Amino acid sequence: MSDASAPRLDADPRHPSLTFRRAGVGDHARVVSVIGPWWERPDADRLALLLPRLFFEHFADTSTVVDDEHGELAGFLIGFRSASRPEVAYIHFVGVRPDQRRTGLARTLYERFFEAMRASGCQRVEAITGPPNVRSQDFHRAMGFDATGDTVIDGVRAWRDYDGPGEHRVAFTRPL
Repeated sequence: MSDASAPRLDADPRHPSLTFRRAGVGDHARVVSVIGPWWERPDADRLALLLPRLFFEHFADTSTVVDDEHGELAGFLIGFRSASRPEVAYIHFVGVRPDQRRTGLARTLYERFFEAMRASGCQRVEAITGPPNVRSQDFHRAMGFDATGDTVIDGVRAWRDYDGPGEHRVAFTRPL
């Protein structure tokens, strides 16, 4: 069930059948429930642990949920402006339903986030992904992000133990 109280955002002519709106607490369970099926990875259920309810409570005003014409979840972007570095915005988690991929929805979500963060005074956006997630790395590079790291893991530049022992990450940065 979607969060009916979450404010709607402007429609997007590139996606006329989709509704863009702010994330709400009521969206947490439905977003977490799609992570396993949408990611189709052996550890996909573990990925849901990266998206606790607090993101839907404390970063709702900078996060977006997209519903299709039937009210089903089509995509989402969970992001926020850094409290300790207000010139930086951070994209924490993004998902697009498999049948909505290659429609430009992920690009639209990112561009809308960039625009909002630029308007709020941010100068840079950061994001991370795992070294095996080549699709995410390719997408971020196509969106103008540069990858950073301190070593090579699985053939890509990444930060060793970025999120704890054995939790290596490719870090991305993009100017706004």
